[in-house]
Amino acid sequence: MSLARAAYRSRQLFAALGARLSPAERQTIAAHLTPAQQRLFSAMTVRDQRHSLDVLQALQRMGCQEEEVLLAALLHDVGKGSVRLWHRVAYVLLQAASPRLLDRLAQPNRRGWRWAIAAIRDHGARGVALAEAAGAPATVVELIRHHQRACPELAEGACPEGSEGADGSDRRVALLRAADESC
Repeated sequence: MSLARAAYRSRQLFAALGARLSPAERQTIAAHLTPAQQRLFSAMTVRDQRHSLDVLQALQRMGCQEEEVLLAALLHDVGKGSVRLWHRVAYVLLQAASPRLLDRLAQPNRRGWRWAIAAIRDHGARGVALAEAAGAPATVVELIRHHQRACPELAEGACPEGSEGADGSDRRVALLRAADESC
């Protein structure tokens, strides 16, 4: 893990420890989400709610006004469920040290910490199913599905030449990913 990545993860850890949402922020969330989507959002840990709201605000600072992208920002991590902080720390350390060991330990059909590791690893696919069930638009579901796509150009907010779909989907994924990586 690079020094920059370690610093980023350390900032995330300390932000998670003091995560809170103000009443005004909860009103912002309610303005963007349907009641079914609000239930999904509320099922996340407060630290993931805070992160999702931070991603929304980062997108707005970037000038994004596309409701689908803003909605995806609030719902992109719903597939993680209510995993504990130590599960997240273990996941990050395992991912950096030995991705193969991480995959062997992650057991989606089990309970406890092995399930939690799998939930974090597979949260994109889990989030897709939950967002669809909560009535999220197809564009939002696709943004959630691809928000972790491994593409260095997307992490920098740029789309590789010729890769953008006719609907602008890769540009939207790039925006969501850039905002997610900045928070």
